[in-house]
Amino acid sequence: MSLRALCVSLLLFALASPVLADLLHGQFLPPDDAGLREGALHMQQLIQITEYSLVLGSQRHSNQQPIPITSPSLLRLKGKPLSKGANVSYVLVYFDSDGKSLKKPSYDTQQRVLTLHYPASQLPVILQVLREQTLYCQFLSYANGHVWADLHTGAIRTR
Repeated sequence: MSLRALCVSLLLFALASPVLADLLHGQFLPPDDAGLREGALHMQQLIQITEYSLVLGSQRHSNQQPIPITSPSLLRLKGKPLSKGANVSYVLVYFDSDGKSLKKPSYDTQQRVLTLHYPASQLPVILQVLREQTLYCQFLSYANGHVWADLHTGAIRTR
């Protein structure tokens, strides 16, 4: 088989694959070395972020001893859906203490809310990207139970 025929065969295979053909922004996913994304794609929610709001809270639970004061950080992202069937209305990004085990990303289909958890140290990075670049949010769920969520920019040209 010639190199040209091999390339054409690989291209046709990739286009025939429903996961690859329907997955917008698939090029921004890291390699799947563990084979977690081999199952059928159940859902993709992909939005381009158009606005955001930041909430830095302070709360005290007066019925607990000693009285802890916590400062939750929440970023609320809104945007326009890009992927087929995407209907996410907004994204809630919670920032948890560094070193804390993070919760799994989740998508509430009834409320149409995507919830992500990041370490608190990522908040300044995400705010900088929101100010300077186009930001996308993606949520993927697979038939095998695996989920992937990310915030990413598009391709950026170097200067």
